[in-house]
Amino acid sequence: MHTSPARPGRPVHAPPPRTGGPLDRYFRISERGSTYAREIRGGFATFFTMAYILVLNPIILGSAEDKFGEQLSIPQLATATALVAAVMTLIMGVGGNLPLALAAGLGINVIVAVQIAPLMSWEDAMGLIVLEGLLISLLVMTGLREAVMHAIPQPLKQAISVGIGLFIAFIGFVDAGFVTRIPDVANTTVPVQLGSGTLTGWPIAIFCLGLLLTLVLLARKIKGAILISIALMTLLAIVVNEIADIESWGLTSPSLPDEIVAAPDFGLLGNFDLLGSFEQISVLTVVLLVFTLILSDFFDTMGTVVGVTAEAGLLDERGQVPGLGRVLLIDGAAAVAGGASSSSSATTYIESAAGVGEGARTGFANLITGGMFAVALFLTPLLTIVPLQAASPALVAVGFLMMTQVRHIDWERYDLAIPAFVTIVVMPFTYSITNGIGAGFVSYVIIKACMGKAREVHWLLWGTAALFLVYFAIDPVEQLLGVK
Repeated sequence: MHTSPARPGRPVHAPPPRTGGPLDRYFRISERGSTYAREIRGGFATFFTMAYILVLNPIILGSAEDKFGEQLSIPQLATATALVAAVMTLIMGVGGNLPLALAAGLGINVIVAVQIAPLMSWEDAMGLIVLEGLLISLLVMTGLREAVMHAIPQPLKQAISVGIGLFIAFIGFVDAGFVTRIPDVANTTVPVQLGSGTLTGWPIAIFCLGLLLTLVLLARKIKGAILISIALMTLLAIVVNEIADIESWGLTSPSLPDEIVAAPDFGLLGNFDLLGSFEQISVLTVVLLVFTLILSDFFDTMGTVVGVTAEAGLLDERGQVPGLGRVLLIDGAAAVAGGASSSSSATTYIESAAGVGEGARTGFANLITGGMFAVALFLTPLLTIVPLQAASPALVAVGFLMMTQVRHIDWERYDLAIPAFVTIVVMPFTYSITNGIGAGFVSYVIIKACMGKAREVHWLLWGTAALFLVYFAIDPVEQLLGVK
């Protein structure tokens, strides 16, 4: 499933073989050890593992009310979500040449729905998202965002990848219902459990069968393992749903829709007010809200980009992402596009790792993923029948693939191993990539300083760790400043 990383600085007289024509040369498909078939499979796999956002984002944003009791239209949100995902994923593929798909960011949309919208109108809230995206783009253009990524020591980058692997595996288990929260009324300190105490019901059976199938296909090194499993389990789920009495599959049900084609509704595009929030709340509150959005977007993207490209074997000999500046600028533009369309900030998706697991190594895979999101503008009823139970095994399998990078961390050097460990465990345990990176950075800086090795820490990491301390202590800071 892995290929050797591309090696920049290759002698001019010994170029890699290029036999696939203009597209192959532009996307460097052969150079990166890939093929058109792998890229296509990877593009489909990425789409199907993140297609849930077409349902989930409208639900999260559409179920919330703004300060004036207004709600966003779910059909319009579905259109906006698919449109931004299609356009920005295609731009990332062509401009960044990495298999990184983009869509509305989970976590940020919750912040918008729960924390921001109740304070202002939806137009003002989406204006804050646009403002956040513009500021992130400015950080990219000044080189600060890329400099921060380059300042991270290699063991922490590897730990980020491993932590993300555990995190997305956990997401897969939770989304499928294999792992569930134990209700507080149970009076137990154990937060999660297996199923509802036991594994019951056809949806869980579909997930378990899909997971076993995926792992067996991976172990046998079958090409298209992840995509084959998703397709077969979706077909099986459709059949089961027809013949069995199933109460709920969760967000998406594997039942054939009444209609296949639905006309897109672009009514939310451009429905934002860039500076309207300053008229609704204090300037300090706006600054803190934008700061929270930037930190979440900034480091979620950083972790995703590093983790996925590392899994693809595309980091150079210094552990750096190829064309990082372009990638980060496109990601910043995606945040702007998400706010301008009222679909919340769009960002790079960790589910892109599913495509990498299928062999995707270039931006050509994004042509497939982005194209599918474009099709979804018209075929949303058909393309959202893949239940989470059929798609989630892919996340668990990719979690395994990303976990293998743990072997590269030097566990004998505690000044590096402990921050790496903190990074790895905090991500899944707090259900947040940003929290894991922040905890790792803070522990790294403190341990180095206490060991008399403060000079080994890049000054940007000192500044970043300080920002994360504010991020973790945002509630007492707000109380101290009198904004709560």
